[in-house]
Amino acid sequence: MSKTYDIAYIPGDGVGEEVVREGLKVLDAVEEVFSFRTKRERLPYGADHFLATGETMPEAAFDRLRDMHAIVLGAIGDPRIEVGKLEFAIIAGMRFKLDLYVNLRPIKLYDARFCPLKDKTPQDVDMLICRENTEGAYAGIYGHMKHGTADEVAHQSMIWTRKGVERIIRYAFERALERPRRKLTLVDKANALRSQDLWTRAFAEVGAEYPDVETDHAYVDAACMWMVKNPEWFDVAVMPNLFGDIVTDLGAMIQGGMGIAASGNLHPGKVSMFEPIHGSAPKYQGQNKANPLATIMAISLMLDYLGEREAAAAVETVTVELLRSGRIRSLSAGVHGTDEIGTFVADGIRSPVAN
Repeated sequence: MSKTYDIAYIPGDGVGEEVVREGLKVLDAVEEVFSFRTKRERLPYGADHFLATGETMPEAAFDRLRDMHAIVLGAIGDPRIEVGKLEFAIIAGMRFKLDLYVNLRPIKLYDARFCPLKDKTPQDVDMLICRENTEGAYAGIYGHMKHGTADEVAHQSMIWTRKGVERIIRYAFERALERPRRKLTLVDKANALRSQDLWTRAFAEVGAEYPDVETDHAYVDAACMWMVKNPEWFDVAVMPNLFGDIVTDLGAMIQGGMGIAASGNLHPGKVSMFEPIHGSAPKYQGQNKANPLATIMAISLMLDYLGEREAAAAVETVTVELLRSGRIRSLSAGVHGTDEIGTFVADGIRSPVAN
C-alpha cells in the first residue's frame, strides 16, 4: 500500500495562487511516478479572506494544521492592508504556534549564468543555512511610548533561550554530518551583542559531541563580505533569526534571485511549512508571469522532509536540467508563463528522457 500524506496549502495573496498551482502540478507528477499519495486541503487565509471576514488566521486553523504532515504556503502580503498585519498573523503565527524553530534555506547555484558574482560556478555556491526561527528580534517583545509624538520611544527586545539556541545548533551539526565537507560555521555578532555569548558557548559545547564536523566562526558583517567574495568557503551555517533573514536573502541573489529560492520552516518530526521566499508581487497577480520555480523547489524540500528522498531529488534534477539546457531561459518574471514552467518540470518528471 502506498503512503498517503496530509498536505495543507495556503495560496495566500498576489501571485500565491498561481505559483502554488504549479507546485501542486509538479506534486501530481511526482505522485504518479513515485507511488505515494497526498490528501490536500486548501485553507483560505490571506488578504481577501481578511477583508471579507475580518479574520487573519483563527486558532482552529492552527489546530487543523497540527494534524497535517506538511503545509505549502504561497505568499502573504497585500497593499490594501497595513504592512505586517497578515505576515505576523499567518507566517509568524505558524512559526511560533507550531514551534517551527528551524528555517532551512539551501543556497545552490544551478547554472553560472544566473550568478551575479564574477567567475563563480555551481561548485562554488552550495551551502545550507540553518536560521533559528522562533526567538531573537522576531519574538514579538516590543512597544511604543508617546506614540505619534515628537518624543516617541520605540523598543524591541532580542531574546534567546539556552534551549532554543542549543536545538538549532544541534540540528545544524546533524545536517553538516550528512554533507561531504562536514563543515559548520557559526555566524553571530557576540563581540558587539554581548548576550550572544550564549551562542558562542552553546556552539562550543554541542560541537564537542561532533568531532567529525569541522567548525568555523564569522561575525555577521564579515560573513556577508565572505559570501560575496568567497562563497565556496561556506558549507552549513547556523545563525540567529535576524541575521539569518538578512544573510539568506543575500544568498538568494547569489544563486540567481528570489525566483528560485525556497525555504523550509521545520519542527523535525512534526508538521512543517514550506514556501518560496519571494513576496506576493501583486503587480503580477493574474498575469501568468510569476516564476514558480521557488515554489517547486519548496515542494522538493517538502518531499525530502517527508522521507520521499528519491522524489525530491527528481524535482531538483529536472529543474537543473531545464536551467542548464536553456529551456528555461531566465528566472525573471514574464519571460516564461507561470504555467509553462510548471508544465516543463511536471513533464520532465513524467518523461525524464525527454529532457
